[in-house]
Amino acid sequence: FTPIFKAERLGADTGCSALYIKDEGLNPTGSFKARGLGAAVSKAKELGITRLTMPSAGNAAGAMTAYAAKAGMEAYVFMPKDAPEANRVEVDLTGAILELVDGYITDAGRISAQRAEELGLFDVSTLREPYRVEGKKTMGYEIAEQMDWTLPDVILYPTGGGTGIVGMWKAFDEMEAMGWIDAKRPKMFAVQSEGCAPIVRAFNEGTEFAEPWENPDTLAAGIRVPAAIGDYLILQALRESGGGAVAVSEEEILSDLRAVASLEGMFVCPEGAALSAALRKLLADGTLSPDESILLLNTGSGLKYLDMIRQ
Repeated sequence: FTPIFKAERLGADTGCSALYIKDEGLNPTGSFKARGLGAAVSKAKELGITRLTMPSAGNAAGAMTAYAAKAGMEAYVFMPKDAPEANRVEVDLTGAILELVDGYITDAGRISAQRAEELGLFDVSTLREPYRVEGKKTMGYEIAEQMDWTLPDVILYPTGGGTGIVGMWKAFDEMEAMGWIDAKRPKMFAVQSEGCAPIVRAFNEGTEFAEPWENPDTLAAGIRVPAAIGDYLILQALRESGGGAVAVSEEEILSDLRAVASLEGMFVCPEGAALSAALRKLLADGTLSPDESILLLNTGSGLKYLDMIRQ
């Protein structure tokens, strides 16, 4: 359970009267990845699985290996060489087997899949099993409960693999079916970096699937995902909600990283900073109204990105 803060000073700075931040950096492993991997590893343990593998851009690996260590399971991680140092260190400390890979998360995923077949490992990578989405959907349940069962008008979410959006959208449907909320849904907005924006491009072009992004480049490691396996599910949720997708520059991310810290005292991750940068764009072009209730999902602690930010 992570808190939702009313961001009064950031709201005043952007012109929003009802701006909120849900801080997923306060999860057990410092990011929202603890939700999905906690569920996936627990279910794997229940099913008698003893050896796990996954590719990761950083925070997912830290979550998976922490829960695997607690459960007494063997963990393999395949990670790009330029992943944040904190993520590499936390994986190593848990005793997991870490292989650093030339290239991107997609390259790490290819090697992880090969090792899974060769060594008989259970693959817990994004949408390769059903339980991570079940863990991620708890964000949707929490948002509803914390906001007195009235969902915000808008949710902005940093989007790489996109299981957070998919999970929340599933949670909203479930809660409506149970009579906990009404049919009103937030407008969902996927936020990406201009250096890696396959979902934004696909949304703007009106396509069902997102073409892989060539030469992805952003300091926000969690959204440096050139090809999301669940691209069509993300795009479907965005369109059904009446929301959209927006990309921001690296300069805008760094600027809002400082703005959020100086205005709210929160050291958000670069992916989280991308949200307030995107909010400014959406307000400026009239896509969003300053009178709407808007929730930003900060997905991790900025403390895990010190080396990336320093560069």
